[in-house]
Amino acid sequence: MTKLRVAHSIKDDESISQKHASKRITVGTLRMSALSVVTAVSALGVSQVACAELTWGDEDSYQQESNYQQGYQQDNSIDSFMSAAIAADRGDVSALYNYEQMMSGGLFAMYPAYWRMNLDLNSQSSAAVSQFVRQYPDTVMAEKLVADFAESKAGSNDYASVRQVANLITNADASERCAIALGFNNGGDTMRAMAAKSDVWLTTKKQPALCDQLAMEMNNNALISDQDRAARLKRMLRKGKTGDIMALSSRLGTPITYSALSEIQLNPSSFFSRFGREPASQTNQYLYMYAIGRMADKSYREAALQLDFDIKQDNQRSVRLLNDETRRYAYRTLGVQRMNHNTDDGFNAEAVDWFHNSLDNDFNFEEAEDYAMAAIRFSRWDDVVEAISKMDGETQREAQWQYWLARAYEQSSDSSKRNTSKKMYQNLAKSNDYYGLMAKDKIGQRFDASRLGGSNLPNVSTADRARVMQDANFARAFALYNSDASRGYANREWNWAVKQARDNRDDNLIIAAARQAYDMGWLDRAIYAIDNTDRVDSLALSHPMPHQSAVVRYSESAGIDPAWAYGIMRQESRFVSSARSNVGASGLMQVMPDTAKYIARNLGETYSASRANSGDTNIRYGTWYMGDILGKLNYQPVLATAGYNAGPNNAKRWQPVYGSLAADQYVESIAFPETRNYVKHVMENATIYSSLLGRNQPISQRMGTIPTGF
Repeated sequence: MTKLRVAHSIKDDESISQKHASKRITVGTLRMSALSVVTAVSALGVSQVACAELTWGDEDSYQQESNYQQGYQQDNSIDSFMSAAIAADRGDVSALYNYEQMMSGGLFAMYPAYWRMNLDLNSQSSAAVSQFVRQYPDTVMAEKLVADFAESKAGSNDYASVRQVANLITNADASERCAIALGFNNGGDTMRAMAAKSDVWLTTKKQPALCDQLAMEMNNNALISDQDRAARLKRMLRKGKTGDIMALSSRLGTPITYSALSEIQLNPSSFFSRFGREPASQTNQYLYMYAIGRMADKSYREAALQLDFDIKQDNQRSVRLLNDETRRYAYRTLGVQRMNHNTDDGFNAEAVDWFHNSLDNDFNFEEAEDYAMAAIRFSRWDDVVEAISKMDGETQREAQWQYWLARAYEQSSDSSKRNTSKKMYQNLAKSNDYYGLMAKDKIGQRFDASRLGGSNLPNVSTADRARVMQDANFARAFALYNSDASRGYANREWNWAVKQARDNRDDNLIIAAARQAYDMGWLDRAIYAIDNTDRVDSLALSHPMPHQSAVVRYSESAGIDPAWAYGIMRQESRFVSSARSNVGASGLMQVMPDTAKYIARNLGETYSASRANSGDTNIRYGTWYMGDILGKLNYQPVLATAGYNAGPNNAKRWQPVYGSLAADQYVESIAFPETRNYVKHVMENATIYSSLLGRNQPISQRMGTIPTGF
């Protein structure tokens, strides 16, 4: 299974509504009877921080217990939680002060204080925030308050306050890391500011505003070299970021004026017409890159013709006006733009050629990734090796790029490279994620769910079960889950609890909490817990099979593999029946309203939103639609999976124009990052579920080959 690191945005893993319905609070005690379970066998290790050796039982080995006798059972500050939240919504500071006193010493005592301070965060002092962190140490709300405070102060240029709390932030997300770096960059600690350089300096992807600000301010950092500035300037010329271009070029001693950029922006063709009459200069090299970028924004095809023409003309001059660096980066610009148009214009090997023409030692990750994906699509294996070599060492060691490097070496005529490929596959095959499963097939191994307990739930000792509710973070998560509070609060506390336990290498605690969540039907957090450990595998917890009878029955009726249906369901909703996306998809299978109407019409039923969203009907509709898409897309499950996420038309557009294509190459070159990752996860899930269901099918066989689209 995929082992994901806990996201830096753990504090906001699930969006939390800022408005709480002012309904009557009906929650009393923590209702621990719903949580408590007893096992007949204690099986989880001698040390609570040792790597857990799982033994497997079944659900019948647990008996319900009336209540817990230890931990936080008697805490009742949850009773006031919703009322305090409502007071926060109406900005009632006086009421929040009262709730702070009323809830003092309880599990949820920090919430009214957090809400009160957050009402006007920018007016808070660093001393007050630091005091909150000391009062509520190691809690997610302390982490959230101090991180939000740092962002707020960085946004208002109060960098001294940022520095005063920086060391209290332990789990910063991208924006918060940039806030901290801005604080140090403006406080003379240039070395600590440079910690964020690799994330922001050369990126051309959209990033938080504070990261854009940091990258611009780094231009004046004493540790930034002119070589660094030239590398960033090329990317800003490609992207057309005027402010950065002017600041960087000025520091490099080749100032570019706003009027020059504006004139080219309005009419790049006019610049190209006069370029041959201009003297050779570094400023004109930069302006040429900018002009190619602006023309490529409108038409990469027109920009390619312009570049080819200019190079031919330039090669006839006694003194060339275009130096090698300008030529290479102009081709790089074309390659990046071409990859941005794959869905609309189809794939073309010219992207690989343009990247190859741009080869030097100055690629950022986005450029190297685009180059690699283009080369993978067209089986240009030498270019795949070149592209991966342009990534930093840490990135190259990631499973994704190790797999593709092995695939490239596998095609080599050099026997030593082929042997290296086998060793790389053997190493990757130790994992059960997408690339690990693919690697297993390459070396003839089979995934066997029984080795990871199969559908048997892990046995958990009485002591470890008790420790779950003795852990304040998990206790808060369970109490919130059983309350009327927005589920986002419970999820945030849960994610933090998992992180804390993982940092303490307390796998037994994570297993015990996940088992408890599973038993009460909180499947998405049980999955999250196991997926966010490095050393624990329990398929019963990470790949549960709720509604099994319905899933199997409706899948077979629709002519699809139940393992594939489970693979989709796990990825779509994590088995949260009330899940609803920001675009309106809902239910276990995340069926869109218009799609549900289409399904109901084809099934001869009257559409009902409430019925379409309900568990049984949602499964029936989702599996029917999977079968419908499968039939329309050559009965190819990879295409159908892409179609389920991005729409059948997009899945078709990504098919090869001529001949067939290996499914892993199709998947890796899917133009939408979300869909690309979605398909990988669904194929991984389906392979694991096929073993759990006793219908084992290797991932390569499942994925097959992608036929031509025409």
